[in-house]
Amino acid sequence: MSAYQIILAEDHLNFRRLIRQELESFDGFEVVGEANDGRELLDLLEQVSPDLVILDISMPNMGGIEAAQRIKLSHPEVKILFLSMHKNPVYVERAQQLGVAGYLLKEDMEGSLLSAINQIRTGQTYISPILVPNAQARGDKKKPNPKIISY
Repeated sequence: MSAYQIILAEDHLNFRRLIRQELESFDGFEVVGEANDGRELLDLLEQVSPDLVILDISMPNMGGIEAAQRIKLSHPEVKILFLSMHKNPVYVERAQQLGVAGYLLKEDMEGSLLSAINQIRTGQTYISPILVPNAQARGDKKKPNPKIISY
């Protein structure tokens, strides 16, 4: 079985290195690219076809929400895992509307990154446990809508 290919999109270099280091400690994952913002990510996706993009929501130039909207339209086969500090249910709801595969809080990353990726890899959706009650309450009412909306 070939390695599960991942692109990291995170504007904080040290945090991105930490994510990469965490991923490289697991068997079967390969980081095939890194981006500082959404624009860099979209350019990278024209050269590399990953299985998964781990995407920060708050980035300069083009944030994660807009980047995810564009990815869902141009590369619908690529799964997206938001990795965010935002606990606000509005972000989780928007992620569900977009049809992303997961929403992992940065504070949960150390213990849950592998679980999140493995769930996504098997076709399931992952949401940080602290956010699940909010997500479930709204999740069944919304259908994915990748239409581009600027914030």
